[in-house]
Amino acid sequence: MNTATSASNIVNHAVVSKERWLAERKALLAHEKELTQLRDRVASERRALPWLRIDKIYTFDAPEGTRTLADLFEGRRQLLVQHFMFGPGWEQGCPSCSFMADHSDGMTVHLAHRDTTLVAVSRAPLGDIQRFRQRMGWQFRWVSSFGSDFNHDFAVSFAPPDLARGEVYYNYRVGPFPSEEAPGLSVFVKDDAGAIFHTYSTYGRGVEVMMGTYHLLDLTPQGRGERDVPHKMEWVRHHDRYEPAPVAPTASAACGCCAARA
Repeated sequence: MNTATSASNIVNHAVVSKERWLAERKALLAHEKELTQLRDRVASERRALPWLRIDKIYTFDAPEGTRTLADLFEGRRQLLVQHFMFGPGWEQGCPSCSFMADHSDGMTVHLAHRDTTLVAVSRAPLGDIQRFRQRMGWQFRWVSSFGSDFNHDFAVSFAPPDLARGEVYYNYRVGPFPSEEAPGLSVFVKDDAGAIFHTYSTYGRGVEVMMGTYHLLDLTPQGRGERDVPHKMEWVRHHDRYEPAPVAPTASAACGCCAARA
């Protein structure tokens, strides 16, 4: 959303009688109910998707040592994985993935009560992950897939030749991509026999499901207040880089996560 347009929504917005406001609010409510019902139907269709059995053994570097995908469930039946953009040699994680992760700590206890574990996975070495995690003050579990095929198999890390050719497979299609890493969310389930199944993955703007801040901003007159530029999330800042909020968002370094939100 263009910031100037957002500001004009505040300055020049229509002001009406209570009766007209209620009439228009009820008309909008009807659409909101339609959206809620559609969301419920889509969620039902998502749960009905067939599963893909995972027979490959994936290992991850964790603070307590090497862990398998099965270990990441931590005794629960369901596993949510945030594919966090943080590659080998990077100084820090993607700002937009960090914005997603800012919402995680408050959710983990509630997910656990619903038999679900949330874990972030990145290809950066564990030491780099731990330093950045400490800098950001996060508590959620975060492991490294460095040296593993996990990121490539789940289409969130890309080979340099594919990037050079503009033939990256991401978000269920092939095309150019601006970064060697990409954001995503994947869901796994483990049955009573210990078999693991991949049930769902979402990419691009699908990762907004983690961004509760956006859902609240969508309720406000200014909305998300993002400029009409390719990298909509240019306003996002890391915790230790927050400054007094500017009148209008200013440009910052963009990452592939921002560009992927299409």
